[in-house]
Amino acid sequence: MKEGIHPKYHEDCTVTCGCGNSFTTGSTLQKITVEICSACHPFFTGTQKFVDTAGRVEKFQKKFGSNYFKPKTPNKG
Repeated sequence: MKEGIHPKYHEDCTVTCGCGNSFTTGSTLQKITVEICSACHPFFTGTQKFVDTAGRVEKFQKKFGSNYFKPKTPNKG
């Protein structure tokens, strides 16, 4: 392996989930934040959960305006 081209490996990387669960693993990053982990994912827990990712619809409407979804009136003439 070439020296000096590989990122530093951290054996004590802390992964923190949005549900409050945290665990330690190895990574090239010291700290990782995730939205869903195995403690709150529906596949592992067997429960349905709605995840709103920072109001995507509201963000779109703010960017393009609320008239974007209204039907266009045909031009006559």
